[in-house]
Amino acid sequence: MATRVLLTALLLAFLLVATPFTARVARADSEEDAAAAEVVEGADLGIVGDDTQVSSDGPLSPAPGVETVVVFPKNAGKIVLAGEETELLVGLQNEGESTLNVVAVHSTLHLPFDHNMYGQNLTVQNFFNASVPVSVQATFPYKFVVSKFLQPGAYDLVGYIVYEIDQHPYQNVFYNGTIEVVEAGGLLSVESVFLITLGTALLGLFGLWAYGQVQQLSKKAPKVELGTGTTDANIDEWLEGTSFVQRSKSKKADLKLALQSS
Repeated sequence: MATRVLLTALLLAFLLVATPFTARVARADSEEDAAAAEVVEGADLGIVGDDTQVSSDGPLSPAPGVETVVVFPKNAGKIVLAGEETELLVGLQNEGESTLNVVAVHSTLHLPFDHNMYGQNLTVQNFFNASVPVSVQATFPYKFVVSKFLQPGAYDLVGYIVYEIDQHPYQNVFYNGTIEVVEAGGLLSVESVFLITLGTALLGLFGLWAYGQVQQLSKKAPKVELGTGTTDANIDEWLEGTSFVQRSKSKKADLKLALQSS
């Protein structure tokens, strides 16, 4: 019985390791230390729908001397609540030869194992009059909303910032990494409930197995009653064939003869 319980517990532990609901933790990078230094003044922004595409004749490349960083404010784990607004800050540093004008920031969501499969096209945020002079670093806020119907889990977020230099469009990828999408109801998702329930079941099975082991170890040996006829018989059998038995029989025979003669 105890062996069966132990095997069941080991099987459930294996299922816990192999289950696709294994908790996954988003990677925390060190961009928090690289916050952008200056926000462009007089820059107007507009938010366009999720399905709007940034117009271009083809894939855009980054301009020389333009660098970008990204910060998830107070969210080092990059946890995104499905159906709720998430904000990040895009830092852009212009070390080129001309002033640049930021046009838009947009992003896409992909499955982590295949970037050819889109999970969702996220918000396109347009900027107006957002110029960044040479040797200036500027910060641009970007807000997006992941669909509330998206299954919780790890996804790859790819973020782009589009800008113009001398009316020529360029584009930098400011983020290409993992985010963790969780249910808006809280961090206690269906996955968490499943893991907690399974862990409790494993602890219960382990407790039953330990109880069975204790019961087996606590079984006592059969009691031997001293001073009874059964005990004497057992003692006689144990002493059978020894010199003690022979002397005892000899004394009994002598005593019997003495009684008969008297």
